[in-house]
Amino acid sequence: MSGNFISELLQTITERGRVLLARARGQEDATPAGLMRLAGDLLKRRGEATGVALAEAVLLRYAQLPDEGRCDFLQHIATDYGADRDRLERAIEDYRANPDEMAALTLHEAAEPRRQELIRRLNQAPGGTAALVHMREDIFRHERAIPELKALDADFRHLFSSWFNRGFLVLRPIDWNTPANILEKIIRYEAVHAIQNWDDLRGRIEPQDRRCFAFFHPRLADEPLIFVEVALTQEIPDAIAPLLSPHRKTIKASEATTAVFYSISNCQKGLRGISFGSFLIKQVVEELRRELPRLSTFVTLSPVPDFTRWLAQERKAATSLLPPDLLDGLGELDSGAKPAEWTDVLRKNLLRAAALYFTQAKAGGNLPRDSVARFHLGNGARLERINWLGDLSDKGLTQGHGLMVNYLYQLDDIEENHEAFADRGEIIISGEVRQHLRRKSLVKALEKPTQEQALE
Repeated sequence: MSGNFISELLQTITERGRVLLARARGQEDATPAGLMRLAGDLLKRRGEATGVALAEAVLLRYAQLPDEGRCDFLQHIATDYGADRDRLERAIEDYRANPDEMAALTLHEAAEPRRQELIRRLNQAPGGTAALVHMREDIFRHERAIPELKALDADFRHLFSSWFNRGFLVLRPIDWNTPANILEKIIRYEAVHAIQNWDDLRGRIEPQDRRCFAFFHPRLADEPLIFVEVALTQEIPDAIAPLLSPHRKTIKASEATTAVFYSISNCQKGLRGISFGSFLIKQVVEELRRELPRLSTFVTLSPVPDFTRWLAQERKAATSLLPPDLLDGLGELDSGAKPAEWTDVLRKNLLRAAALYFTQAKAGGNLPRDSVARFHLGNGARLERINWLGDLSDKGLTQGHGLMVNYLYQLDDIEENHEAFADRGEIIISGEVRQHLRRKSLVKALEKPTQEQALE
C-alpha cells in the first residue's frame, strides 16, 4: 500500500505540473512581455512540480521568440533582476553593527542577484541545461551593444563554473564504435584541422596509433563539451600533414613512445570561459600511461592563430618589439613568393620573430598574447619547439605564416612550470627556442625587466 500511495502521489504532482504548464502556455502570449510575466511567476513559486512546469514554459517561449525578442527579454532580466536593494542595505547595516559569520552569510545571500535564482530554476526543466547554454550564446551576440548583459553573463559564468566542474564530467573514448550522432558532432565541432568527411574521421580515430577522448556532462549526455585528438608516434612531429595523411604508415600502439595532442576543440560556444582543457589533457595522459606504459613523451602540435596579424601590426608600428634589422629581414613576405620559394634567411627571421612573439607579446594581465600559449603554459607545459612550415594549409598560412609549435608536458616539471607561470609570469622555453633569441640585436631588444623570465 505504501508503494502504491507514493506512486499515486507522484502521479498527482506530475499531472498538476502538466495542468499548470498547459495553463501557462494558453494564457501567456509569445512576446517578451508575456515571457517576463512567466519568469516573474517562476521566481515566486515554491512548489516543485509547478516550478518545473513554469521553467519549461519559459524556455519554450524563449525559443519561439525572434532574435530581437530574445534580446529584449535578456536585457529585462539583466536590469530588473539584480539584488534586492532594500534587503542588501539592511544586511550591510547589520554586518557593520555586528560583523560575525552569520551576518557575513546574510550579507552574501542578500548580495546575490535574483537572476542567479532564476537561472537555477530554469535549469530544473527537462533539457534546461542545454537551453541555458544556448541562451548564453545569445548573450555573447548582443553584449557589446547592450553593456548590461555583461552582468547577466557573469551570473551564467558563476553558475556554469559549478555545474560543469571536473567532478561532474565524464571522460569517454571516441572510436569507430561510438554512436553515429556523436561522431557527426565530432566532425562538426572540429575547430583546428577540419574533418573533410567520414573517411577522414575514420582515419583519425580507428587506426591503432590514433586516439580521441571527449568530456561529457550528465545533463548533456550526447553533446561533447571538449575533445582531443591524439597521434601515437615514435618522435615529436614538426608538421601536421604527415599526421593526417591517409597514406601514412601506421605503427602498433605498443611501439609508440610519444603521444601527440594535435587538436583540441571546444564544442559548446555557450560554455566559453569555462575551462575543461587542463583537466582533459591531464586525465588523457593518465589514461594513455595506464594503457601504454612505454609512452614517455607527451607533446602538442599546436597552431599559432594570431601570429600573422601580430607580425603585420609590429611591422607597421612606430615602436616595435622587433629590432630594425629583423624588420628589414622580413621584407620577403611582401614579394608574393609561395612558401616553397621562401629563403633560409626568411626562415631564420620568422623563427626569431616568433620567439619574440611568444616571450614578449602580451595581452591583458601581462599574459602571453597567443591564446594557445596561454592555455598550455598555464597547464605547466614548456614551449619546446617552433616548427617552420608546419602547416601549409590555407588556414595555417593565413593565421601563422605556416608555423606550428610543440608544447612539451614533462610530467615531473608540470607543477613547477605551472606555478612559475601563474605566480611570476615566467614563460618556460627550451634551449632550442632560446637559440632563436641569441642574437645581439634580439638580446638588446629583450633588455627589460622581463628579459630573464623570458630566457629562462
